[in-house]
Amino acid sequence: MSVADLLNGMPFADHMGLEVVEAADGRAVVELPMSDELSSVPGRSIAHGGVTYALADTAAGAAVISLHHKPTPTVDMRMDYLAPATTDLRAEAEVVRDGASVASAEVRIEDVDGTHVADARGTFKTGGGDDGGAWGVTPGDDSLVE
Repeated sequence: MSVADLLNGMPFADHMGLEVVEAADGRAVVELPMSDELSSVPGRSIAHGGVTYALADTAAGAAVISLHHKPTPTVDMRMDYLAPATTDLRAEAEVVRDGASVASAEVRIEDVDGTHVADARGTFKTGGGDDGGAWGVTPGDDSLVE
């Protein structure tokens, strides 16, 4: 299964309308059609900041996962909102540092008209757990959760 297929099957991505178009070799492209449900302003089409953040987080995470082929949880994400997002959005992410325990990725978000809407930089946990995973716990195994 490809990284794009895996992430496109994620319930949150489906709920938001996020589509991972590509994810390979430390790069990813994710698209998001704008809809009334994603707006922060009643009666207008302006994406809520959390929508843009979710788009950036998904794109950066997909880029990192494409190198590690395992879950890489977000540690931190920084956003710079540059313009209101009013139309369909596209995020392009690239891993800029890939370490044994963390990776960093940069994201550029534009709307379909080419307006530069936001930039983001995220840090993701890539390893360090006793089992070789990011946290050292198996997802879904409640006995390992503190």
